[in-house]
Amino acid sequence: MGSLQLRYKDGLWPHSLAMCYGLLGYACGWIMITNTHMATNLLGVLLLAHAMVISAFLIHECAHNTVFVVNLHNARLAAGLSWITVNCYARYEELRRKHFRHHIERADIIGFDYRRRMPYYPHLSKVMAMLEWAYIPAVEIMLHTLLLILPFRNDYYKSQRKRVLSVFTICALLFGSFYWESPRAMILYPLAYILFIMVLRFMDANQHSYDLVEAHDDTGLPGGELRDRNYEYRNTYSNPISMRYPQLNLFTLNFFYHNAHHERPTHPWYRLPALHQELYRNDHSHVLDFRTLLHAYHKYRERRAFRPVSEDMKSHTAHGPDLQGIDGISFLIPI
Repeated sequence: MGSLQLRYKDGLWPHSLAMCYGLLGYACGWIMITNTHMATNLLGVLLLAHAMVISAFLIHECAHNTVFVVNLHNARLAAGLSWITVNCYARYEELRRKHFRHHIERADIIGFDYRRRMPYYPHLSKVMAMLEWAYIPAVEIMLHTLLLILPFRNDYYKSQRKRVLSVFTICALLFGSFYWESPRAMILYPLAYILFIMVLRFMDANQHSYDLVEAHDDTGLPGGELRDRNYEYRNTYSNPISMRYPQLNLFTLNFFYHNAHHERPTHPWYRLPALHQELYRNDHSHVLDFRTLLHAYHKYRERRAFRPVSEDMKSHTAHGPDLQGIDGISFLIPI
């Protein structure tokens, strides 16, 4: 199995600080939302949400094996962090497999395209549209919920039934005990979770203009010869909070430097700003303006969630990225 050894010698302090922040921030956030003071509650919500964000991107680091030398150690760390991000009911191996296909086949691969199915459920569509209008990430909440349902409705996922039941029971007991201790926490925690999901979906929405493909098995996608490295670069975008003040991008462990990440996927998060500068210098042709993206996130929040995905929408490279973006492609959702 091998000893616990970091993959990169300069990773001790960056990884340690990120992991400590994620774990301690999550614990302190829970303590703060059970407090009786409103100001402490609000700070606790923000801390809890950000601890989940950092934990999520550490899971992404583990998927690329940038933390430890031994893959099993990365997998165990990711599995532990998945309890913080509440995607522990899904197998880490499935999450990693789907994400690797995203890199290798250069497509946004999903196992369940809700867009094709929503017209058959008009009442549900209306409710979800109302929630999206109110900035509640209904799409991602639905997809996370489907991970609990699909093992009992779809034979492809039936091997996960025992895991889903076990994890659901543990989570129900934990959250029930918190509710018994502090009912207000069961109002504030969902708020923190919504903020966490909103950060992830904001980052994912415009980082690629790839084809969106529904696929269950590992069969190679048709047209793979056309999706070469040039295609990957043309359809990948970076969305930093600030190029002038790169320290702000630590808010999401530098995941905003997405072109650099796709150029060298095994490069650790703390090296990405320097890699971006090395690769692109003053070329900002694939850097999206943060303020413009915030405006687009607000303007297209309903349309982005429910419009059909067509080839025309996903092949807009001649005129730049389609800032309406796309929802439901989080690396934390292995369907």
